[in-house]
Amino acid sequence: MKYVLDLLEKAGLLECKPASTPMEANIDLWRDDTSLLDDAVTRPDITFAVGVVSRFMHKPREVHWTAALEILAYVKSYPGKGLLYKKHGHTHISTFSDVGYAGNMGDRKSTSGFCTFIGSNLITWRSKKQDIVSRSSAETEYRAMAHTACEMVWLRKFMTELGLVQPGPMPMHCDNQSVIYIAQNPVFHERTKHIEVDCNFIRDAWEKKIVSLIFTSSSQQLADILTKTTSSKVFSTICDKLGMINIYAPV
Repeated sequence: MKYVLDLLEKAGLLECKPASTPMEANIDLWRDDTSLLDDAVTRPDITFAVGVVSRFMHKPREVHWTAALEILAYVKSYPGKGLLYKKHGHTHISTFSDVGYAGNMGDRKSTSGFCTFIGSNLITWRSKKQDIVSRSSAETEYRAMAHTACEMVWLRKFMTELGLVQPGPMPMHCDNQSVIYIAQNPVFHERTKHIEVDCNFIRDAWEKKIVSLIFTSSSQQLADILTKTTSSKVFSTICDKLGMINIYAPV
């Protein structure tokens, strides 16, 4: 909380109006008709917003500064918000993998995101713009799933070294049924040459029962706030499911 208040004071926003989300839905930060700024200036709930704004640090404009102030206005609403770790009686690994397809209006690159749970506690998360432009959502999904699977394999090895062996395959939740179907059916090989490495990596992990691919509806996709902006209602619901609470909220 002290860090948040110090940050707000440094930005001159201690008296600003609080915001319910760190970034407005459908905001356009790729406009170049606003003035350039003179000076270019971790929490899972602000990871995506901070990542997007950071892409313009080399040439920030007023619209980007306004977006950065919106993040601070959101943090002011919940200065004591953070992850609460509880005992759930198990240490099973599970993940949610998602993609914001072609969400970057400047170059139409997609944003990958995943969140990893151990014992139902959020342990790691990532939001990153992909390096290349993809012509299909399946390509972006497989690229994101491959990164997620790598994280799962690393965590499984780490947990094993601690003497906590994972029982059975680790569930990976994805909201794209066609991608899951292709991963489980090698007959689509000719149609997926452009994503052959990522596709085969996921298929190999599935066949060896390292991961299990589970379809999750978009409304239950917890990695959504790592790949795109959402409404305040959806945003709040996902934060609750990620295990985030405001420790200074009145009981």
